[in-house]
Amino acid sequence: MRKSFRNISKTALVCVYLIIIAGAIVRMTGSGMGCPDWPKCFGYYVPPSDEKDIVFKVNHEYKEGIIIVNNESLLVAKNNFKSGNILNPNNWEAYTEHSYAKYNPTHTWIEYINRLATVLAGIPVLIMFLLSFLFWHKHKLIPILGTLTILGMGFQAWLGKTVVDSNLSPYKITIHMVMALAIVAFILGIIYLSKTNYKLQKFDVKFRNILVIAIILSLVQIVIGTQVRQDVDQQIKLVGNIKTLWLNNPNIKFYVHRTFSILVFLLNVWLLYYNKKHILGYNKIKLVIACIGIEIVTGIAMYYFNFPFLSQPLHIVVASIMIGIQFYIFLEAYSKAHKIA
Repeated sequence: MRKSFRNISKTALVCVYLIIIAGAIVRMTGSGMGCPDWPKCFGYYVPPSDEKDIVFKVNHEYKEGIIIVNNESLLVAKNNFKSGNILNPNNWEAYTEHSYAKYNPTHTWIEYINRLATVLAGIPVLIMFLLSFLFWHKHKLIPILGTLTILGMGFQAWLGKTVVDSNLSPYKITIHMVMALAIVAFILGIIYLSKTNYKLQKFDVKFRNILVIAIILSLVQIVIGTQVRQDVDQQIKLVGNIKTLWLNNPNIKFYVHRTFSILVFLLNVWLLYYNKKHILGYNKIKLVIACIGIEIVTGIAMYYFNFPFLSQPLHIVVASIMIGIQFYIFLEAYSKAHKIA
């Protein structure tokens, strides 16, 4: 039973990371407003694939809630009706959540796949949540974390709507990313607590404290990174696809982000050295160093080689994987100190 539960929890974790990957691709391609409404897309459960599907059509059966683009604005069908030869304004009302009214089929389907990934991820998360209560008498923290996970997924769904309604507000995108990392932490906690065999590792207070600082710095790096990315998005709006200008004269956030990366690297190298010197047994720190290496390479590639293909989503996804590994190491260290596992 415990093994099956852990497998379901691991599946949930993979699905959450798939959402992060999909979200990163949405950011890379600028597809965040590919669907102007939420949870549907132009009022459809399956989005339109051709521009002719989102403009007014004569003698056409429209369902309530269907959205069309008309004169660079969005109109929503008030109810079910069949259109005549001209657009009757009595059948439509303006979409007032935002003023973005463009259609790009590629962006629409990328955003739709992102949403679909979120829905599919909800299945293993829901199963994990329900099964977690089987551990109530033995380990109450497991169902508590399961409950936090399901609530976090619900919050993410609501926040996804507000992100679209706000036309991709920068601070809401940042909260969206941080919440995704919190969900990762909840599931990692469940995976760790439901283990049957635990490694022989030593607790060291200095190692744990520096690890906590490293995790905090990694989180700060990710938050600043989302803001830097937002600045890049603004540049794209101004200069288009001229990649050489995307980081032309960057602001202070970029330099803080770059400087912090050095500190994150040095702290984790120290953790690697200290772990090896004192034979603590936290070998996953090697994976953290590997992730930092990828982060450095992709960061250099974006700045000096004008954002090579997939460098942006890889940078974001690896950062989220890295902080997940750091948190799991923290769970190992914490459990040795408090004997929770």
